[in-house]
Amino acid sequence: MNSIRVEIGEQSYDVIVGRKLLAGSGTLIAQRMKGPACAIVTDENVAAHFGQFVAESVRAAGFQPTLVTVPAGEESKTLGQAESICGQLIAAGLDRTSFVIALGGGMIGDLAGFVAAIYHRGIPCVQIPTTLLAQVDSSIGGTTGVNTTAGKNLIGAWYQPALVISDVDALKTLPARERRQGFAEIVKHAVIRDREMFDRLERFDENELEAIIRRNIEIKARVVTADERELSGERALLNFGHTIGHAIERAGDYRSFLHGEAVSLGMVAACEISVRKAGLAESARERIIAALDRFGLPTRLPSEFPKDKILSAIGHDKKFAHGQVRFVVAPAIGDARLVDSVTMHDIQAAIDAL
Repeated sequence: MNSIRVEIGEQSYDVIVGRKLLAGSGTLIAQRMKGPACAIVTDENVAAHFGQFVAESVRAAGFQPTLVTVPAGEESKTLGQAESICGQLIAAGLDRTSFVIALGGGMIGDLAGFVAAIYHRGIPCVQIPTTLLAQVDSSIGGTTGVNTTAGKNLIGAWYQPALVISDVDALKTLPARERRQGFAEIVKHAVIRDREMFDRLERFDENELEAIIRRNIEIKARVVTADERELSGERALLNFGHTIGHAIERAGDYRSFLHGEAVSLGMVAACEISVRKAGLAESARERIIAALDRFGLPTRLPSEFPKDKILSAIGHDKKFAHGQVRFVVAPAIGDARLVDSVTMHDIQAAIDAL
């Protein structure tokens, strides 16, 4: 078991990484939480694997858990679903001394974290990510929120977790496609911050998975510590591939691609723009695309995909400010920067290249 500290003043917290952690999750939580009542928010798929297991561990540690289950899938990440969960918390008697446990992937982490941020004006949230994508990225950093018909995460709050427990063994239950999408964020972290890790990914061995997860958490923690609320531009680098990736998700009505798959396509497009606008070598672009291919991630859009909808969706992205896209480019593997010189014409050309 390893602990990585995310230093954000009074909101600092630990990310605990290891194996067989779910069985002792109640004990780990009891070291930091005091309120007797809590809600475990999860989805139907995760509940079948871990819901009662975690509830029993939490109960054995002296807490009184209420299990709240929502349908699996991005369709559950809505304001209406958040209201429904709040209603169940009220019915269960949770008050300002209570806390929320987000047990699941990125959707649950965003949704349950948002509920914790607004319930009684904020109660603590423990993140227990059960997907690779959530363990290496979305469970860390305090971005919570829900989607609207206009775009992803447009309603939300900055709300840091009180604790993150990442059990690598939980990933054994993942469907292959769900597991693969997590590698999109891993490749992203390598491209923007760690050339050495990128080299390791090119010869990835399954035995290295836990070490790779730890390294990604360290990268995310360092960026969040430097720029918690995306004010200096440092944290914005984590959006590499996401501007176009989010637009692809929306153009496909959140059904065509998983988040990591859309980010993979977004990174391919971002590499195309980086070659044209930031001096990324063609050979480096091909290495990045090959790395995404290695992990079974999409690098080209299907011919029937409605590409015309992607560009219009760009305007609904949070990173589209004052009619101008703040775009992340990579001049080289291991280096990224935020620029405002990328035009909609550049983005259209990169989409066409997909």
